[in-house]
Amino acid sequence: MTASVAVYRNIYTEERFKQTYGKEDRAPGSLLLGKRLAQKCRCSRRAFLHLLSERVPIFSWLPRYRLRKWLLGDTIAGLTVGILHIPQGMAFALLTSVAPIFGLYTSFFPVVLYMLFGTGRHVSTGTFAVVSLMTGSVVQQLVPAPLHLNTSSPEAAALEAQRIGVASAVALLSGIMMLCMFVLRLGFLSTYLSEPIVKAFTSAAAFHVTVSQLQSMLGLRLTRHTGNFALFKTLASVMENLPQTNMAELLISLVCLAILVPVKEVNTRYRKRRTPIPVEILTVIIATGVAYALSLDSTCDVQIVGHIPAGFPSPQMPALHTFPDIAGDTVAITFVGYAVSVSLAMIYADKHAYSIHPNQELLAHGISNTVSSFFTCFPSSATLATTNILESSGGFTQLSGLFTSLVVLVVLLLIGPLFYFLPKAVLACINVTSLRQMFLQFQDLPGLWRVSRIDFMVWVVTWLSVVVLNVDLGLAIGVVFSMMTVIGRTQRARCSVLGQASNTEIYRPMQNHSKCSEVAGVKILTYNGPIYYGNRSFFKEEVSRLLGLTPERIRSLEKTRKALEKRQRDTTVSTVERGVANASFSSDNELLKSAEKEVQALLMDCSSVIFVDVAGARLLIQMCIDCQKVGVCIYLANCNERVLKILTSSGLMNYMNPQHIFITVHDAVVYIQHLKEKTPDTTTVWV
Repeated sequence: MTASVAVYRNIYTEERFKQTYGKEDRAPGSLLLGKRLAQKCRCSRRAFLHLLSERVPIFSWLPRYRLRKWLLGDTIAGLTVGILHIPQGMAFALLTSVAPIFGLYTSFFPVVLYMLFGTGRHVSTGTFAVVSLMTGSVVQQLVPAPLHLNTSSPEAAALEAQRIGVASAVALLSGIMMLCMFVLRLGFLSTYLSEPIVKAFTSAAAFHVTVSQLQSMLGLRLTRHTGNFALFKTLASVMENLPQTNMAELLISLVCLAILVPVKEVNTRYRKRRTPIPVEILTVIIATGVAYALSLDSTCDVQIVGHIPAGFPSPQMPALHTFPDIAGDTVAITFVGYAVSVSLAMIYADKHAYSIHPNQELLAHGISNTVSSFFTCFPSSATLATTNILESSGGFTQLSGLFTSLVVLVVLLLIGPLFYFLPKAVLACINVTSLRQMFLQFQDLPGLWRVSRIDFMVWVVTWLSVVVLNVDLGLAIGVVFSMMTVIGRTQRARCSVLGQASNTEIYRPMQNHSKCSEVAGVKILTYNGPIYYGNRSFFKEEVSRLLGLTPERIRSLEKTRKALEKRQRDTTVSTVERGVANASFSSDNELLKSAEKEVQALLMDCSSVIFVDVAGARLLIQMCIDCQKVGVCIYLANCNERVLKILTSSGLMNYMNPQHIFITVHDAVVYIQHLKEKTPDTTTVWV
């Protein structure tokens, strides 16, 4: 069933519409600014409570906590994640090139702080493989470790203190950067790390993590390579030293992988039906017991974790003197940690229908890294595996972090020293198997190819850059390439000719709607992108091509028009009196009339022009001048206020009639048609 509707209304130019429906003139900017500052500086109990609940979200959600409905789920989820934090914290500490105990510290302090300041209800913070790997590269560059060093010697203790000092300095500087970004409200910067970039980056970083753990899984004592082509250098070093493989550690690795991989697969497949099996902590306990019973460290030269001190860490100052050396790498670590954290928070917020605040997340992670750095912690962020387990285990709110931190605290105070004989090969296997989700991101590629080949190329370029070069440089290349694709798409936006669907006010591109027809004498163009310095040449070429007005033809028509005007003044009288026609005058007149017959008015539909810069405004002014030379009037329609303000400020109204700017394309078309027909009443229009 179809229905037709006729609407009668006035023709609206922008000026007339603003006079009828626009706002009243605002107060001067200085007065507005003064009022805003006065409102911001007011202090009241209500304003203070609002600020407190906004900046410390626990005061907002804790009073509304539903004990009967949420407490059991938060308890089970928190305890499950806490048990997982223990082996992963120690394993990721090895990636950071520090002792395992510092991984446990990093699994405690950030969890407590994020519970107080974070807005993600299902986000689990702590050690993250990619951030740990990037931090480990910085630590290895500044404090390289000798291959053969007695772990109980004073030299080893001093070296370990230097290493954790650098790692803590990275955490402190990263936290300060996040706090500065929060003050400047730069939470939107995470959007520059698009989903294809984040997924490709984490997938490629998983290869770096896996390759870096091969030496621990094989029992090789090798120098850790950093910088460009580090992955291939490490692979070459491992292949070269394969004959020196410690068979006992190889056997431990194979057994651990044979246990971890299937059980984690079962956990993933049935995670919604039951609580996952804590296979990592069980593997750690069993491996520690076997290594202790068989004295594998002395009989088979198996590398073990060694002494893990019990108790709470005492505050100490990070290595502040390393700030100039770590600043560049810390920028990349900060962006990666924040982007991954916000992406995870947004995913689960959308799934459970609540909202997060990116700037508040900056504050939460900034405080977490800043404060925890004084307790010998390395950089932390939200983690993929534990966040997934937290949500699937039935967690509801940030209170689950309390139970997670209690589990880690018990280990720190009482159980930690019992892991003395834990083989490092077991931690390496835990590292590798925790990357399963990152490797599976290759499954997104076929769908990405079907949806957007440009995003597919961004994924591939980022992945190859990270794998071939390095984590930091590869990420930078991925971001730059992604920005180049955006610039390329805006530079090559399509300019289309619009046609009218008969007896309607609907205008659509002619190339996609063959039954739409052009309005006689009016060329209606639409441009699907901004007009700025980067694409002004392409825009000018497109408009010239569609109008058929090349610079040569403009000069020819301008010359013809001037000649006609001069001859018309000089020969009108003589031509009438003598009755003699000038042949050249007649041919020039026919040329001009044919040109005017093709296009008498150019109407630009600016509905898709999101912004115009100074170069774009000057280009439109030049177009007005060129069109005036050949007798073509320019009209604009559907301009947003920001675009119109820039065009007006740039002086466009000096070259076109302000009454030629309309609210809609149809208003402009009807006005032009009435003008051609010279109808005196142009106030009422049938739409």
